[in-house]
Amino acid sequence: MSRRPLGDQAIAGTVRRIVLGAVVCSVGLYGAALAQVSSNKPAAMDRLLDALKTAPDAQTAAQLEARLQHDWLQAGSPAVTLLINRGLRLLETGETAGAVQSFSDAITLQPEVAEAWHQRAIARYHAGDLNGAIQDLHETVRLQPRDFAAFRTLADIAAAQEDWKGAYAAWQKVMEIDPKTPNGEDRLRDLKRKALGEDT
Repeated sequence: MSRRPLGDQAIAGTVRRIVLGAVVCSVGLYGAALAQVSSNKPAAMDRLLDALKTAPDAQTAAQLEARLQHDWLQAGSPAVTLLINRGLRLLETGETAGAVQSFSDAITLQPEVAEAWHQRAIARYHAGDLNGAIQDLHETVRLQPRDFAAFRTLADIAAAQEDWKGAYAAWQKVMEIDPKTPNGEDRLRDLKRKALGEDT
């Protein structure tokens, strides 16, 4: 299915509402965060996110990103994790309708699992449901305001629609949460140039 275009003002307004609606904590503790992590515990997630905020370099940030994304994928019950993994497999093979259904089933069982919403947003986008994808990303960052991966997806969607201001706003949130994300500064400069017509 082809992606349905959305007007520049509509998508830009929606993207900015998502970005502005996310409250990001700025307290950072790097220290022994990795050693203290207990899988799928909110406090452990917060420690990892705090560590990500103060990561000393891109390599450390990439390791923390991978750990967080793994834990977010495993944050639900065994049944929900199974459904999310099934959805990911279907998405990889291009079976977007089946993927959307699997993620929807996971959401029905455990709607507080932010990653189920995020993955359904990706599946919906690939299925051509842009409005549904944006709505799911809104719910993702409501549940997990420091989900750098969701803001990255939001930036990608906005950029694909050539909504450069929306993409720039979303990528600013990525950098706020994850300052050392690999190639983050380069992309920020590029999006700023496209959005504002200036170099940094």
